[in-house]
Amino acid sequence: MIGKIGPSAVMTVIVGLVFLMPFAFGQGPGRWMTGAPMPSARSEVAVAAVAGKIYVVGGFGAGRQLEIYEPATNRWLRGAPAPRAVHHAAAVGLNGKLYMIGGYAGGWSPVDFVYEYDPATDAWRKRARLPTPRGALTAVALDGKIHVLSGVGRNGRNIPAHEVYDPATDSWRVRAPVPTPRDHLAAAVVGNRIYVIGGRVDGSYARNLDVNEAYDPATNRWQARAPMPTARSGIAAAVFNGEVLVFGGETTSGTFDEAEAYDPRTDRWRSYAPLPTARHGLGAANVGGRIYVISGGTTPGGSASSLNEVLSP
Repeated sequence: MIGKIGPSAVMTVIVGLVFLMPFAFGQGPGRWMTGAPMPSARSEVAVAAVAGKIYVVGGFGAGRQLEIYEPATNRWLRGAPAPRAVHHAAAVGLNGKLYMIGGYAGGWSPVDFVYEYDPATDAWRKRARLPTPRGALTAVALDGKIHVLSGVGRNGRNIPAHEVYDPATDSWRVRAPVPTPRDHLAAAVVGNRIYVIGGRVDGSYARNLDVNEAYDPATNRWQARAPMPTARSGIAAAVFNGEVLVFGGETTSGTFDEAEAYDPRTDRWRSYAPLPTARHGLGAANVGGRIYVISGGTTPGGSASSLNEVLSP
């Protein structure tokens, strides 16, 4: 049974009422717990937090399903299906809304879709199209706008596109391109800068990158920062206490359990306790000081899972 969210819906519990005891320990700080598993098994998902809940949309094995995790009660709800089925899209929470941007549809065709979901009405609406269609991209919110970064274009190659969406005007603006074009990358905001980390070259996880580049919107300039200790792609990132934590990834020989944290204040990295389950194509979000690492494939390629592992840093 799954809860249905809506303007007048009564939400119901579908799985798990309490967290299990901590179960994973390793070198570095932090401890892991397990949360209620996602109702569907997926990978290459788009994940974002909005008003204390975590939204999972798109991905392999998902169709158009929108699944919503409520950390306060450890239960999953279901929202209105997304207008289109996509995978390798980006998701951002901003101003109480969820935005689903780009990705692949109809196989491996990069798209320019932008849809906005309003939890208050359980409804989606189409917004101004992404100027440069792309899949395996990343996106973050900063100062009320959404920065959409790099990915794979319609020629099958990486593009450096950096385009910024303003929800207030439903319009786009071009900003300084990403210095190292890549895909399956992650991004996060600390302070007033965007950190774009890791990824791969032209869709090949045999060509993983350790690149870490910072963008300053005040100057519209990029700066190289300390590289990630472990080159990887198919990753997820979340921010805790001023650090960017990067989880998982894949390569030709397997998946990564690394949880590595970057501190912009010192331009240094450190390791956290590793993921209990190594995987790629996952999502991560910080709600209430815990980082929820959701979904992802446990083997390279098109595998999927319903995992929900929770880091208490």
